[in-house]
Amino acid sequence: MTQAAIDTATQEKLDAFIKQEEGDSNDYKGLLAKFIVLVAVGMSLFHLYAAYYIVPTHQLRVVHVALVLFLLFLSFPISNRFKNRLMWWDVIFSLLAIYISYYVLSGGDDFTDRNTAPDPKDVYLGIALILLILEGVRRTNGMILVGVTVCFLLYALFGNHLPAPWTHKGYELDRLVGFMYMTLEGIYGTAIDVSATLIILFTIFGAFLQFTGAGKFFIDFSFAAMGGKSSGVGRTIVLSSFLLGGPSGSGVATTVTVGSVAAPMLDKVGYEKNAAGGLLAAGGLGAIISPPVLGAAAFLIADFLKISYLDVLLMACIPTILFYLGLFVMVEIDVRKYKMKSIHFESAESAWQLAKKYWFHFFSLISIVVFMLMGFSPVLSVFAATVVSALTSMLREDTAIIPYAWFKGKMPILSGLYNSNLTKSLAAGSTGVISIAATCAGAGLIVGTVTLTGLGLKFSSIVIQYADGSLLLTAIFTALVVWVVGLAVPVTASYIICAVIAAPALINLGVPAFAAHMFIFYYAVLSEVSPPTALSPFAAAAICKGDPYKTTLQSWKYVAPAILVPFMFVLDKSGVSLLLMGSTSALEQANWSEIAWITFTAIAGIICLAGGLQGWFIEKTNPIERIVMIASGVALAYPSNEADVGGFIGFGLVLLSQIIRNRRQRPPAIA
Repeated sequence: MTQAAIDTATQEKLDAFIKQEEGDSNDYKGLLAKFIVLVAVGMSLFHLYAAYYIVPTHQLRVVHVALVLFLLFLSFPISNRFKNRLMWWDVIFSLLAIYISYYVLSGGDDFTDRNTAPDPKDVYLGIALILLILEGVRRTNGMILVGVTVCFLLYALFGNHLPAPWTHKGYELDRLVGFMYMTLEGIYGTAIDVSATLIILFTIFGAFLQFTGAGKFFIDFSFAAMGGKSSGVGRTIVLSSFLLGGPSGSGVATTVTVGSVAAPMLDKVGYEKNAAGGLLAAGGLGAIISPPVLGAAAFLIADFLKISYLDVLLMACIPTILFYLGLFVMVEIDVRKYKMKSIHFESAESAWQLAKKYWFHFFSLISIVVFMLMGFSPVLSVFAATVVSALTSMLREDTAIIPYAWFKGKMPILSGLYNSNLTKSLAAGSTGVISIAATCAGAGLIVGTVTLTGLGLKFSSIVIQYADGSLLLTAIFTALVVWVVGLAVPVTASYIICAVIAAPALINLGVPAFAAHMFIFYYAVLSEVSPPTALSPFAAAAICKGDPYKTTLQSWKYVAPAILVPFMFVLDKSGVSLLLMGSTSALEQANWSEIAWITFTAIAGIICLAGGLQGWFIEKTNPIERIVMIASGVALAYPSNEADVGGFIGFGLVLLSQIIRNRRQRPPAIA
């Protein structure tokens, strides 16, 4: 399958969307470019070393922040005016980040012990580090997240002047600074711990898959396996988005990669431009909720809850299936709705031929889970999977991470290794984590404020009070809070903020902690398709030549059937069956018939909602059928026997009506 041609203007737009998500970095040439590549390679090698050998937690976090800030200020300009130019202040900021980290590490236990009464130099350097992090967040994520972070810091300093119930005892500047960078509760807290271990290792793993050709293989395999029918292109987008998204965990990158190949084919079979873009964006969104990688926020769930990452993967299994099932149903309905042409797309090789050649890419996809099931820790599992990916890539010359010619002595030793996919993978692993790591460092300031002031408990009591103790209203309010926060900040930041301020409200009303956090995670993911940060739909609109806002609405339509699923986690105790009880140990004692029933009703609800939202099922629905299908879908999504009965009755009546109408409209058979 060949890459579809995209004109220069569209490609520039797509690059801009990816840069908006990952940060708009400089494009240096010459020695400076090589220096940054080598620093990035060194950073990746350090973290791979830390995954295998023991590096003390405090040292790892401090070094990680230092390397991230060093690369960030060298790689990201202070403004577009200074793009691709290394300025003297960037060098000073980079070196200052290194010096502060040296100061922290050289201080030893004495440094951390005086966090409640820091020395003047401690305070000055702490303020400098906070300012460096805020500037790093601004350069990579924009002013909105900086503004949110500053508001939290101001709350810590001046919250004692606010009325009850928001007030707290107030903290002096030196106490706040000491807490934020002299303990493991603020900057060097949970978020940076996850960034320094799981996130960067998974980013390196994703880069290894990218540079060994796994992405191209997954798209080619999907087209070969699903092509041949008018709905084949839509199915291909769903399958390839899942295969690509699993290891990448990036919605925009998945949307762009799949869309650049599939967009012309969507147009050819009869998709309306905005609907085509909506489907591409919805497929990309699935990347953030799909095992084995999910989005960066999923690693934070494991750390917040102190559970195995394998348990997080377990919880994601059924919701991921439900999400893609909803997309598949939508695609099948699209065939009837848009009266699509039956076009067969030829692929150069069959799915079987591709699988025989590149089978090892499938193993790379599942190897992380295999290693965790063998008893490896998540960190060691992704390290082993990365090594396996590199070794198996050498089975074929066209996927080799180090060229065969290098081993045969046909390439210069140093320059050949520098230009190899191994170096590119290691460098991309570190540069790819900079934006996320900066977000995590900024989020550390937010989490630190919430911990220091007790804001999370205050917020939860206010939410419960407004909801009058109703779990349903509390869940709705929490979803709205997460959604509003997600309008302004990326998924990772949205999850972190809401996990510390909103999750306690659900937990206080009896929702299991793991269900509350998964609820927040899924609604945080909606920021990928929510203006003004709707990067995936905007990128899809650029590819399909559609309207960005209409494409965003279409993407909401495609993901809507799965949007109700998180409510099933929290509204009834039986709903945790969809999360496979939250852990492997609890699953051993689970009632499998209850899990099967809840999953079945969820599937029926998603199919029903898909038909109602599309306005089509077997035939075009009339207004009454559409209302009944949407109401039945919502009822089936609510974990209750009465709601299930009502939902199935409503669905059955519409299905019967549709079958009767379909038979009446079918032309009579010729005798």
